[in-house]
Amino acid sequence: MLRRTLLAQLAAQSAALALPLAARAQAGRTYRFSPVNQYGIELTAGYWNPIIQHVSQRSGVNVELKIGRTSADTIAFVLANEVDFSFNNHLFSPERDSLGWKVFGRRSTPPIRGQIVVLEDSPVKSLAQLKDQEVAFPGPEATVAYKFTYAELLARNVPVRVVFGGNHDGAFGMLVSGRAKAMGANAQVAASWAKRENRALRVLWESEPVPELALMHSSRVPQGDLQAVQKAFLSMHLDPDGRKVLAASAQLVKLPPEVHFVAADAAEFRAYREFFRSAPASLR
Repeated sequence: MLRRTLLAQLAAQSAALALPLAARAQAGRTYRFSPVNQYGIELTAGYWNPIIQHVSQRSGVNVELKIGRTSADTIAFVLANEVDFSFNNHLFSPERDSLGWKVFGRRSTPPIRGQIVVLEDSPVKSLAQLKDQEVAFPGPEATVAYKFTYAELLARNVPVRVVFGGNHDGAFGMLVSGRAKAMGANAQVAASWAKRENRALRVLWESEPVPELALMHSSRVPQGDLQAVQKAFLSMHLDPDGRKVLAASAQLVKLPPEVHFVAADAAEFRAYREFFRSAPASLR
């Protein structure tokens, strides 16, 4: 009920922002923004739509949300050049560097970790106990939740049967139902799920910390529009309406209400590039 109420409130804010957007946004092309599906589709849209509409209103640049059914589908839009802005950590492999996407920001959250988790009451106490068992992951494109965690299982010679949930919520559903014995997760998203569902988790393993996902833009975005969109993201927390949108979206996914967007560049994400240099070929 609380989640439905929050989604309704966010929808109302979105409608309120849409009126000035129609009056102010420049005529011409619409840019598409694809953040990876860290949650289910409804929750992902509920988090991002009010933010994107605020950015459109303040920048005068038309930006709209485009997400796929799964996180892999959403990243496919990015790889196919069907979108212009993204929020992801999937483009730091050498093969994808050549696509020309650039970092311009991130959220002001602490670094994240990949984790392999079980429910608190699970009899599984170690990674070795997962041998030949089903382990759930959000999807094959999930850098921290799948590639980091599965690489650790491979390094420890713990063979598992991989199952994909499409996003974190889907993978958690497999864990709760008993279909999977454990799950690879982004620690931040795992903590959000535990708060939303009032369930406790036990961490079997976690990676070294890495920066959270990056706000990125395609090289096709003209400099003027990019600067306007970047400024709108980075100044949201300085705007009374922007702070309200950020706080409401944060409450929906159980992030701290003060989380906002800050400037960033590619150098901050070098830990991802280091991972891909030594990762198994199947995970690059």
